[in-house]
Amino acid sequence: MNVQTRQEYDAIVVGSGVAGGWAAKELTEKGLNTLLLERGRMVEHQADYVTENKAPWELYFRGRGDREEFERDYPVQRKGGGFGEATSHFYVNDRENPYTYPEDNPFMWIRGHQVGGRSLIWGRQCYRWSRLDFEANARDGFGVDWPIRYENVAPWYDYVEPFVGISGQAEGLPQLPDGRFQPPMEMNCGERLFKERMEGAFPGRRMTVGRVANLTQGINGRSACQYRNQCSRGCSYGAYFSSQSATLPAAFATGNLTLQPNSIVHSVLYDNRNDRATGVRVIDAETMEEREYYGRIVFLCASALGSTRIMLNSTSPRFPNGIANSSGALGHYLMDHCFQAGASGELPGNKNEYFYGRRPNGIYIPRFRNLGDRATEHPDFLRGYGYQGSASRAGWGRGAGVPGVGSGLKETLREPGPWSMWIGGWGECLPREENYVELDTNVTDAWGMPVLRIHCKWSDNEDRMREDMALSAAEMLEAVGARNIQPFIEESPPGLCIHEMGTARMGRDPDTSVLNAHNQAHDVSNLFVTDGACMTSSACQNPSITYMALTARACDYAVREMQRGNL
Repeated sequence: MNVQTRQEYDAIVVGSGVAGGWAAKELTEKGLNTLLLERGRMVEHQADYVTENKAPWELYFRGRGDREEFERDYPVQRKGGGFGEATSHFYVNDRENPYTYPEDNPFMWIRGHQVGGRSLIWGRQCYRWSRLDFEANARDGFGVDWPIRYENVAPWYDYVEPFVGISGQAEGLPQLPDGRFQPPMEMNCGERLFKERMEGAFPGRRMTVGRVANLTQGINGRSACQYRNQCSRGCSYGAYFSSQSATLPAAFATGNLTLQPNSIVHSVLYDNRNDRATGVRVIDAETMEEREYYGRIVFLCASALGSTRIMLNSTSPRFPNGIANSSGALGHYLMDHCFQAGASGELPGNKNEYFYGRRPNGIYIPRFRNLGDRATEHPDFLRGYGYQGSASRAGWGRGAGVPGVGSGLKETLREPGPWSMWIGGWGECLPREENYVELDTNVTDAWGMPVLRIHCKWSDNEDRMREDMALSAAEMLEAVGARNIQPFIEESPPGLCIHEMGTARMGRDPDTSVLNAHNQAHDVSNLFVTDGACMTSSACQNPSITYMALTARACDYAVREMQRGNL
């Protein structure tokens, strides 16, 4: 191996997405000379949002994309909700980035390898976890106990939320704690009708507007949302939170950040004599050249499965099965949210009402199952789920499915169609040892590294939960007087929700977990993992704001430990 002149940093951060961007910001602002490594290409804020302002007719396939190319190069990515002709450049080429799984248990791994990672294409829904979520494993005995509680994370939610910029409405619900919100976006009249009637029919349920990382007031040089609903193309206004719009500019402003794209981290370097991570081994994605970088602390933020792959590939005499894996838990307890089950229906009334703009947000119905009291207990499954959804009016496109021809049909389509409501559940997945990832030594990627083999399937608990998602959604629509109600439970293998979690979980006991209460490896004190890999359970809320809070908290701890001479 041709190793270049030794390059040393105070901190090395791997991955530039939601967690990595926060790690870079926090460590540089605390004075650490920090190297940020990203395996994908450079994406400059504004300049590289190449389809941001294109109309459908300016796209070669009018937004539908090249079917042959998508089938050949994006067979997995195209199943992700935000994928399309205008966004495909923010997703990996599946042919060039293989992974494997058992034929009868597919896992859909949606990825974005570029500076900013999936922060450029995420759904931006931001919901705090509650006491209920951090205590769930201890309460019902499924999974190991979290080494932290809501009280440990709450100050860090308070810290990250104003910088992220989250619009939302306070509701005072214990299962969905309020945060530090910007003014909420408005519900439309169809949603207000549904909310009023549904809450009247089901006193224990509440509906609120989505809590979303889209600004309603400008901050830090970022502008308020323009209601274009094209967030996954990139936003030059900086109206939604991404590494490009928020954390990386803050990190660069310190003068302490070195960003290096096209840098594929092969493994973490480990010094057995001193029992420390000394840095990382990197493969240049373009030249195939190998290099080593050295740092006092290493933060892995390369996504749940990306970070775990690096750790599994980091072997030594002490850690023959992956660095910091004396417990054997590394790679296990993979989770995703089960979803794509709910119902839709036509709402009565409001024929003289419409809505304007394209609000990049919907509504949220917080969890109402298994809240710790008999009234909410469900006999068929553990944990719970929340709903996301929206109301809208059908446009002229409905003409393809209604009878009529000629001028009469055209005249009918000049007016909007009926209001409809769609609600779908997002449910908690239980942590199970048999859901795991390992290195597939029979298959290597373009850089000679073994790929991941992913073993993951839903349990009966998730299947029964999805049945209740569809049933309860239909019941709520019926209660508000909706017509043509259509419950649905769609085929949805793990991974499609793009909320993969676990595989390097936190815990109190080094014999059953990889990380401690500060996201610090039990076995290697200067190695931290703060992305989805660290999660001990999955709750039912979108997890990204929790990754951000845990990352900021871990950075604060790591720097204090360095100052004390412990790292």
